[in-house]
Amino acid sequence: MVNRKTARWIRKAHRYLGIFLGIQFLMWTISGMYFSWTDIDEIHGDQFKKEAPVQTSFNDLLGTSQLATKEPVQSLELLEIANEPYYWINEAQLYNAKTGQGKNGITKEEAQQVANRYMLNDLEIAKIQLVHSVGAHHEYRGRPLPVYEISYETPQNLKAYVAVENGAFQTVRHRDWRWFDFLWMTHTMDYQGRDNFNTLLLRAFSLLGLITVLSGFVLCYISSPSIRKLKKKLK
Repeated sequence: MVNRKTARWIRKAHRYLGIFLGIQFLMWTISGMYFSWTDIDEIHGDQFKKEAPVQTSFNDLLGTSQLATKEPVQSLELLEIANEPYYWINEAQLYNAKTGQGKNGITKEEAQQVANRYMLNDLEIAKIQLVHSVGAHHEYRGRPLPVYEISYETPQNLKAYVAVENGAFQTVRHRDWRWFDFLWMTHTMDYQGRDNFNTLLLRAFSLLGLITVLSGFVLCYISSPSIRKLKKKLK
C-alpha cells in the first residue's frame, strides 16, 4: 500500500486541482448541456428568415466586355440590389448589369430592401445604422466592413447585417446566438476567435483535468476498505 505521506500528498493535489479546475469543469458541463438542448437552426436565426428569398429573373444583361473594368475578370457573381441586377466582379467592383455603370456601395434604403428579401415580412425595423469597424469579440466579427446593422423590434434583440460594398446579406444575430457564442467561447477556451481547439490554455486544462480524474481513481484505490481487506487475504 501507499504510505501515509504519499497518500496525503495525493489527496492534497486532488483537492487543490479540483478547486482550481472546478469552475472550468462547471462551464464545460453547462455549455455542453446548452449545446445538446438547443436547435442549431434556431441558433442560426432561421426562424426569423424566409425559407427561400424571392429570386428575380433579369433579361438583356450586358456582357463583361461591355463593362469598363480596370482588370481582367477572374470571378463574377450576379446580385440583386433593390430589384436591380449587379455584377460583383473580382470580389471588389460592383457594376449595374444593365447599364454598366459602376456603383460604390449601397445606400441605407437599398440595404433595407435587401434585408426584406431574406427576413420575415412581419418583422418591424427599429433602426438602421452604418458600422465601419467592430471589435474582436463583436457578434459581426470576421465579416466584410463597412456594414449596415438593421435592428428589429423583437424581444430577442434581433439584428441583420448587409454588406455595404456589394449589398450581400451577411447574417442575423439574436439573444440565443449570443448566449451560444459566449458558452462556445468558454467551452473551447479560445477567447479570441472562438474556434481554435489547439490553444495552450485548453491543452493545459485538459491535461490537468486528466490528472485530477486519475488522482481520484488512485485515492479511491488506496482508501478503499475492500481493497485493504483483499490485500490482507492475499498475503
